[in-house]
Amino acid sequence: MSPFYRPPRQTDFARIPDSTPIVIDNGASTFRIGWAGEAEPRVAFRNIVQRPRHRSSAGETVTVVGDTDPALMKYFDCTRTSIRSPFDDDVVYQFEYMEYILDYSFDRLGATSEVDHPILMTECECNPSFSRARMSELLFETYGVPSVAFGIDDAFSYKYNQKLGNCGEDGLVISCEFGTCHVVPFLKGQPVLGACCRTNVGGSHITDFLRQLLSLKYPYHVASVTWDKAEELKKEHCYIALDYMSELQIFKNNKEEAEEKTRYWQLPWVPPPKDEPPSEEELARKAAIKEKSGQRLRDMAAAKRSEKIEGLEKKLSDLEDLMEQLDDSDEIEETKILSRSGYLSQQEIKSDILKVTQSLRKAKGEPTVNEENADASGADKYPLVSVPDEMLTPEQLKEKKKQILLKTTTEGRLRAKQRRAEESALREKQEEEKRTNNPELYFDELRARYLELSEKVDQRKRQKVNGNNNSSGAVGRGERLNAAQKERMRLLTTAAFDRGKGEDTFGMRDEDWLVYNKMSKENEEDNDGNDDDESELARIASKIQEVDPTFVNKHEAVEPAAEAHKVRPLTEEDFKIAIGIERFRCPEVLFQPGMIGVDQAGVDEMVSISLRRLMEDESVKERLCQSILVTGGSSLFPGMIPRLEAGIRQFRPYLAPLKLVRAADPVLDAWRGAAAFAASSKFARQTFTLEDYREHGENLFHRHNIVYTL
Repeated sequence: MSPFYRPPRQTDFARIPDSTPIVIDNGASTFRIGWAGEAEPRVAFRNIVQRPRHRSSAGETVTVVGDTDPALMKYFDCTRTSIRSPFDDDVVYQFEYMEYILDYSFDRLGATSEVDHPILMTECECNPSFSRARMSELLFETYGVPSVAFGIDDAFSYKYNQKLGNCGEDGLVISCEFGTCHVVPFLKGQPVLGACCRTNVGGSHITDFLRQLLSLKYPYHVASVTWDKAEELKKEHCYIALDYMSELQIFKNNKEEAEEKTRYWQLPWVPPPKDEPPSEEELARKAAIKEKSGQRLRDMAAAKRSEKIEGLEKKLSDLEDLMEQLDDSDEIEETKILSRSGYLSQQEIKSDILKVTQSLRKAKGEPTVNEENADASGADKYPLVSVPDEMLTPEQLKEKKKQILLKTTTEGRLRAKQRRAEESALREKQEEEKRTNNPELYFDELRARYLELSEKVDQRKRQKVNGNNNSSGAVGRGERLNAAQKERMRLLTTAAFDRGKGEDTFGMRDEDWLVYNKMSKENEEDNDGNDDDESELARIASKIQEVDPTFVNKHEAVEPAAEAHKVRPLTEEDFKIAIGIERFRCPEVLFQPGMIGVDQAGVDEMVSISLRRLMEDESVKERLCQSILVTGGSSLFPGMIPRLEAGIRQFRPYLAPLKLVRAADPVLDAWRGAAAFAASSKFARQTFTLEDYREHGENLFHRHNIVYTL
């Protein structure tokens, strides 16, 4: 049967006599229905139900029974539904889904209204009475069935193979089914239900285990390892190992033999397109696009530059007009004009004119005047310094104090810079004399000086990170500062605290500017000290490298950047799934259910348990062991019969006779045996009607056991 097989609807239902029974093999995996006396079932489909919502009909729920076609399922929303089964460990519990399945099966068989035919339905061993009662009630009241009979599927399979001569009247049947495994002894052609044994492990557990292993092994292909695909791989590639541990050693030690036993499943893979060099036409087209984009950017830059030049020219014209007004006015009018324009003096206006002129020349692309020539004198930068206090307004006096402070600071920096230059020239001269007189001593002194400065710089960096003498491991802001920096932080904090109390008056008094000068000076000296040490360290390192080219300055050494993670392009091998040890590890759960967390006996051990429950002498047990029938879909694994024989012999006496045989058709023999039984004349006497059910109730099912004859 194909993976997405949809059975056609039969057309001869009306021509079948009402006395002909309908035979239903209600398996947990596959539902089969047909007519008594026929060799094959008319309709067969997976015993599952789905209820997705239709995408284009306002969320209407649709019931889908059996296999589904992916081409049609794209019209349904399956995100809120899942595959449902009416079974739980081979017992029907969900009769709502069972009704959907029976509706579909009778429709495919050709029924239009009521089903006026007797029904023979298979069930598992020791099926609970409530399940029989609910099923009978469903058949009687919903479909109008005149009579019903229930029989064990394994018994029908055994009797059918007995008719074919594969087994005797006394024997054992080992049934490995979809959800469970059973062992049932037969005496005089009838099952001994009191001695049967059951384990809740079957073919569905093997499929689930295989899917889990492949999903863990290939987590990036989880979407491809569906349940249906795992079922297909199980049927095609899995086998039963005669000795599980020996088979594991083969895959561990013998790579060649393990490679021979490994199967590969190639997922769809499309090789990435190869990068071909662009043609001349493509290059010309890209060059034209690039040139067009560049021209557009150049036009935008030219327009922006023109706009900037116009603004600068207008500003320069306004400043020149302002200077002309000041030249033609007296002192009182000049003060009014300056107050309206926002300037403090004509020198400030001239300074702005000079700056605007420089910017305008730069915007036009003309050469600019040297900065030293532009700042012809300190009077241009600090015009209020030389003006007497009596001639200045209060605002101008405040600005004069600022200019005095800036001028003093700048002159101090220049003097310090000149002094450092003179000291550097003198030091170079002395070092040159030392190197000429005693090169070895000069080189040793450089080494010692380098080590001293290097340790000093490293110590300063450690203090910034770890703090000073901090044994507890805590890092605080105060521990990373020296005394001068702490004093500076105190002054800043005090100034900020005072500022929040009212109007900000910092800078109005002379002592405020002394505090500001102190704060900035301390910071500058500290930073200058740090820069001096590092620059001196770099200078000494360069001197050492002149003598020793192999020397490496550890403060300039750059750690190699970590290589960026390169994404390897996916190849065909990345889409190939190897199925090696999983081929025999998954079916091993039939013999070792503990591998999937089921604390029950394996199939081989179940035979011993069933024989112990059979209250017969050893001669009867020997006779049973000479006629063991293996049936069920999970018995089709290669190596099943030898493994069962080896396992059963461990529980039997030494040299005890043992014979196992596989059923003629482990999948269909149960339905064929039931069809043959329903066609016999004795079938009508072993059914019960709706009147019998209403008269006896559920007590009827406690004593309803048919006699299996063919």
